[in-house]
Amino acid sequence: MTKARKLKIDISEEIGTVSALLVLPDDATSLLVLSHGAGAGMEHAFMESLAQHLASNKVASLRFNFAYMEKGGGPDRPKKAYPAIKAAVKKALKYSDGLTLLAGGKSFGGRMTSQVAALGELDEVKGIVYFGFPLHAPGKVGKERAAHLADIKVPQLFLQGTRDPFAKFELISEVVDGLEKATPVRIEGGNHSFQTLKKLGIPYEDTIEQLAQETAKFASNL
Repeated sequence: MTKARKLKIDISEEIGTVSALLVLPDDATSLLVLSHGAGAGMEHAFMESLAQHLASNKVASLRFNFAYMEKGGGPDRPKKAYPAIKAAVKKALKYSDGLTLLAGGKSFGGRMTSQVAALGELDEVKGIVYFGFPLHAPGKVGKERAAHLADIKVPQLFLQGTRDPFAKFELISEVVDGLEKATPVRIEGGNHSFQTLKKLGIPYEDTIEQLAQETAKFASNL
């Protein structure tokens, strides 16, 4: 287990400072700026487990809290989320010498990262990783949230569960097929949290390890 280093990230005078955790194994070859989902912060069990599995696959991670997670209220609007992501990437640059820099996140965090990348404001980032891209709300199937993805110039990795109600797998596959330099990875039986049906007999830790391995492979190919 690689010990996490506690950090602080100054976003702006208006938004303030947020907490962050850096997991930097000695043999790291890449570093992922990892944003959390809408309902749980950087210390959620999924984020903790993912960071450790990434580390064992030579992928360092810098995860952080959006401002609302520490200050209260609902998920930040883009005017607050975007500066947080950019500040986190800037912080990561201090630790990424010689490493391939990635950015992305779980659900909401990945979507916000994609929007910043589509604006061309993450120049140092070499690839974007989505741990369950939220293509649509449950029961409201559509592709409108994907319109900006074609504007992203770097490779993108979509790790998607086949039971994810926030992204019908056939639909997210269509989206990815229409993008340049985009790769879909099918997480068999996984829901939005990548939990699988008991009948499949797949331990949750094995699924997290798959996510980490696919991220490491993606990074090594950049």
